[in-house]
Amino acid sequence: MSLVAPVEDGKIVETSSQSSLKRANSSNNNEMDKDAFLQLLVAQMKYQDPLEPTSNTEYISQYAQFSQVEQMQNMAGSMNLQRASQLVGEQVRVKTTSSSGDTNYVEGKVDYVAYENGKAYLAINESLYSIDDLDTVVDLEYLEAYNMAVDWVVSLNKLPSVANIDLSNAETIDQLKETYDAMTDYQKSFIASDKVKDLDAYVEKLKEVREAAEEAEKAEESDEADQTEETDGSDAADEAGSAEETDTQE
Repeated sequence: MSLVAPVEDGKIVETSSQSSLKRANSSNNNEMDKDAFLQLLVAQMKYQDPLEPTSNTEYISQYAQFSQVEQMQNMAGSMNLQRASQLVGEQVRVKTTSSSGDTNYVEGKVDYVAYENGKAYLAINESLYSIDDLDTVVDLEYLEAYNMAVDWVVSLNKLPSVANIDLSNAETIDQLKETYDAMTDYQKSFIASDKVKDLDAYVEKLKEVREAAEEAEKAEESDEADQTEETDGSDAADEAGSAEETDTQE
């Protein structure tokens, strides 16, 4: 567990892990254990009416009921430990609530499980969280496909409108097209069909932009060639005129 706490404006900020552990410890303190039951039993015997004392049978009955509750708690703790142990290596999301009421989510792989005072704790990114704060267990393939789709859609949305794209957007559009084509069918299922249509529109528009740019480049090269020919012809005519003048003078 990390011993470093973040500081903002000169004050120590409670981390998500600290919030989770605080809630778990508070829950442990509020639970009735065997020592608390014995203290209540002693107090009951001490302050009972001496004229109508509680019978031994009633004491035994109360203790038996408490023993059953304690066994159920121990069983629940064992089940929590077993449940937590099965999460080692899994990708999970933990939901914690700070003392100020702010809700935070922490995602990561469960590295190991700690068990203390009947409570199971998940170690995520070198911090401990109560298993009671477990929100979601995520399949790694699902998480990878989901994150890939989110990144892809975000990149697509950053492009200008289809009518306003130019060659400066060509690399991004080509990359989006290449990434989408390389996706599996499962990964493609995370992308909405209207976003795929948007990509097709960008690809088609980019093709037109490139064709127009090529035509403009060819026209420019043709103009330069014409200008070169005119210049060469003018120079040749000047040379011929100079030669003719020289012959006449002679």
